[in-house]
Amino acid sequence: MAWIILGLNIAVTVLVLLFLALLAHHLYNMDRMVRWAQQPLGTPVPHATGIWDYLFANLSRHARSALEQREQLARSLARFREASQAMPDGVIYLSQHRTIEWMNAAAERYFGLDTERDLGRAVTTLIRDPDFVRYLGEHTADHRHAEPLILRSQRQDGLSLALQIVPFGEDLEMVLARDITQLERLETMRRDFVANVSHELKTPLTVVNGFVETLIDAGDDITSEERLHYLNVALEQSQRMQHLIEDLLTLSSLQSGPEPAGGDPVNVQTLLRAVLHETEVLSRDRHTITLEAGEAACILGNQKELHSAFSNLASNAVRYTPEGGSIRLRWHVKEDGSGEFAVEDSGIGIAAEHIGRLTERFYRVDRGRSRETGGTGLGLAIVKHVLTHHQAQLSIHSKPGEGSCFSVRFPAKRLTPPAQK
Repeated sequence: MAWIILGLNIAVTVLVLLFLALLAHHLYNMDRMVRWAQQPLGTPVPHATGIWDYLFANLSRHARSALEQREQLARSLARFREASQAMPDGVIYLSQHRTIEWMNAAAERYFGLDTERDLGRAVTTLIRDPDFVRYLGEHTADHRHAEPLILRSQRQDGLSLALQIVPFGEDLEMVLARDITQLERLETMRRDFVANVSHELKTPLTVVNGFVETLIDAGDDITSEERLHYLNVALEQSQRMQHLIEDLLTLSSLQSGPEPAGGDPVNVQTLLRAVLHETEVLSRDRHTITLEAGEAACILGNQKELHSAFSNLASNAVRYTPEGGSIRLRWHVKEDGSGEFAVEDSGIGIAAEHIGRLTERFYRVDRGRSRETGGTGLGLAIVKHVLTHHQAQLSIHSKPGEGSCFSVRFPAKRLTPPAQK
């Protein structure tokens, strides 16, 4: 009996010891699991045996999957932020309390904000323009703006922005800001252009209508000399309108057409002789006109466009040089291989404040004199576009009462010897 009791005691002791050993094993591996779980994702899985090896393997697999998803999300977020940063439009993400959660570089530039300093701050405390505050306040779930807000920046002179609020997610919003400064300038130029064309056509058209009505109403009550005078004036004004329309069509063609990469060789000496003849006809022996043809050369380009540019510069010299003055046309190939065409005159000259605007459409230093001499106000605008097509540069030097010099520099790559024509 005693042996049986002793055997039972030994068995119980062994079982207890085995249980304690197993418990210690599990506690040890649990501690290892806790420590491993606290390590960064990607830490190698601890080596274990039995059920713990299975658990560690499954947890490691899930951890790798979570790490891959995390890295994929991080890459997607990085690409998204790179794309947002590359956008030319300003982007600001607002929380449901309209504090700034994120913004791109364009938004920082447009509104004078700073990512490190301004994240988490209410947008209305940073962009305090009353129109923006009102626009943002009116934008709710029940009332969303269909039209953007046009905002003139108070931080940057001349900057105009089109702002729009775009809801996304749960009660989140994006502020999109697009720079429309250039569009507004183009729209202003378009309005001015239409107004100028209308004004330029209205005067001669009124004169023509007036004289035609006079001839109809007068019947036989006017002399043949008076009738001829009225008809000549009407013809002169109709020709002025024709010249204006021709210049408008030329300018439109230059602006809409592609810039030629090369072109045909245009013999400069032949071109200069044609321009000289036209200048002499326009002058009608009222000026002394000379030509310095310089070295023989050809310009790679469009013959019609170059003729128009050279002729416009020469005709302007005739119009603004008083009778008895001198006009000189000259061509010269410089040491660096570039070519220069210049028109010098002893005319009335131009004040410095006007020189920078001479190539604008319809810009005139003296409107009355320009109309008297038959100018349309588009000649130098045509010259500018022709020279742009030929990679040439226009320089203007002038002083009131001392005449003017309009010079055009063609790059060496545009010049070829006449033999290559």
